[in-house]
Amino acid sequence: MTAPTDQRIDPYLGTVVHVVGTRQARPNLPSTGCPFCVGGLEAPEPYEVRWFRNRWPAMEGDRCEVVLYTSHHDATLPSLGVPGVRKVIDLWAERTLALGARDDVDFVLVFENRGAEVGATISHPHGQIYAYDHVPQRPASLLSAGWKPEADCGDRFVAGTEGWSACVPVASTFPIAITIAPTECVPDLPSVDSAGRDALAALLVDVYARLDRLYDQPLPYMMWLNQQPTDGQDWPQAWFNIEIVSPWRSAGVARFIAAAEVGGGEYFNPVIPEGLARQLLALALTPAPVPLE
Repeated sequence: MTAPTDQRIDPYLGTVVHVVGTRQARPNLPSTGCPFCVGGLEAPEPYEVRWFRNRWPAMEGDRCEVVLYTSHHDATLPSLGVPGVRKVIDLWAERTLALGARDDVDFVLVFENRGAEVGATISHPHGQIYAYDHVPQRPASLLSAGWKPEADCGDRFVAGTEGWSACVPVASTFPIAITIAPTECVPDLPSVDSAGRDALAALLVDVYARLDRLYDQPLPYMMWLNQQPTDGQDWPQAWFNIEIVSPWRSAGVARFIAAAEVGGGEYFNPVIPEGLARQLLALALTPAPVPLE
């Protein structure tokens, strides 16, 4: 009998796999109404931003949370404007601190999946947070390698605000990819001061608006925050950053990770990073979006 959550490790590759049989029973779409709208199952009272524990967690022990960005069902992140996105950033930081303070949490991963193409089952703007009892392999590898943003990403530069820059990475496995990072080292989102959070909010509004203008339609994407672990150890090399990726290689056309890539562990990207950066650089949104009332 498989436990509700069963963490296993591939004996040869070291890959960690969470076997979560209970999630097979979760609803793919709400049967009646949106549970994230005011008055819905997860939002009985009016709110601006909100968090709650996931009813269908991928890990046990209250380690999985949902973050609602706004009560407006049809909003997009850039439509929230800088003040709205700043509220989301503050909630991400608050939950990072709260979860990271637990003795049984070594790493807090804030992330978002937008669009059915990347597995989102509810279109209402929201993200999630997973609190791990270990440091997952990918962030551990970035930390071990001493990741830091390029001092000058040249023709892969997309946009910037005071103290922040957004660049297309040099070798992404996804056709569309952007990394947002502060120009000065800070280890995690809670360490970013108020002015820095405002600047980050402005850059996120800018970048997401460009991504939605790339194909003149909402772009499906995955987003996650790379932060220092919360395991009580010193991580002087930790440099906070946000990665945004999309599987679309053109409008409505997904690039699938195929057999040679999975089997060989090497990837073939049909989108030239410098070309993507030129497109996004030209898609500045003027005037700035007006926040929803």
